[in-house]
Amino acid sequence: MNIPIIIPAYEPDEKLVKLVEELNRAELKPIVVVNDGSDKDKFGGIFSKVRENGAVVLEHAVNMGKGRALKTAFNYCLNRYEDLKGVITADSDGQHTLEDIRKCIDVLLRNPDTLVLGVRNFDESGIPARSVFGNKVTRRIMKLLVGIAITDTQTGLRGIGPDFMRYLLTEDGERFEFETNMLIATKDQGIKIIEVPIRTIYLEENKSSHFNPIVDSVRIYAIFLKFLFSSLSSSVVDMVMFSIFCAVFRNVPLAIGYIMVATILARVISAVYNFLINYKIVFKGKGDTAMAAVKYFLLAVCIMLLSGLFVTVGHGLFSGLPEIVVKVPVDCLLFLLSFIVQREVVYK
Repeated sequence: MNIPIIIPAYEPDEKLVKLVEELNRAELKPIVVVNDGSDKDKFGGIFSKVRENGAVVLEHAVNMGKGRALKTAFNYCLNRYEDLKGVITADSDGQHTLEDIRKCIDVLLRNPDTLVLGVRNFDESGIPARSVFGNKVTRRIMKLLVGIAITDTQTGLRGIGPDFMRYLLTEDGERFEFETNMLIATKDQGIKIIEVPIRTIYLEENKSSHFNPIVDSVRIYAIFLKFLFSSLSSSVVDMVMFSIFCAVFRNVPLAIGYIMVATILARVISAVYNFLINYKIVFKGKGDTAMAAVKYFLLAVCIMLLSGLFVTVGHGLFSGLPEIVVKVPVDCLLFLLSFIVQREVVYK
């Protein structure tokens, strides 16, 4: 079949040896293990046993992270194996069974141009609370901000085709955030995700995991934080300019009203700022800038008019409130609408 099994490993225990032994007996080869900078004195014996069971062991001199370990293995497999059908990635901590690995291989063989995910059921009992919370929060954020609905965003059991492997060699991320970036890249590259239900196994409350729920969560959510910064800073620019223009035009007789004029002028300034930040930093646009700008301009005009209309109506209904107080909730709702349209149309 020529589908290597890739296992990144940092300070593993005997569970890695057991997994490699099972794969070897089942003739699921080749097996490529990446020693991601484990201490040689403490863990050298583990990797010696792995080699004795027929696995290729690639070495990092220092710990470089799971993302870099996967890229090292991808590069090795692409250069080493002819007629490569893809790879299966599995964790070294005993969470993935031989049966589940077989299932992912079968699905990848039938669908070589997809990303295959072995997904766990987090509604089962006995799963560590931090794992349940982390996965459920991440998948909701992924669906809201990226538009990808995935059952298990942190699964390490994945089937990846050779073309996608080549693309991932230059994908951002060296540690756990790489796996999230991989999911986001499927949307950028138009790659379908296929989910394969697998057993949910957590041994010893998942003590062997090197995932840091604080540090690595910050890394994983970096792309989301960029968008939030872009949106919030644009809102600040818009609010400041709106307040200034309201003060300037409040006593000036205008056919469409001073609120609408202030909204238009403030939105023009904040929209230019927001487009440049989103195109260059958040969505990393690589297509036709002019076309994206036209789409963004049309969207900005629609959002601007809706904002001006709803703030004018709201200020009329609640005349005792300052205009800025009415504008904040209106623009929060329009922000969600704007994001979805930007994600699906402007920067698709």
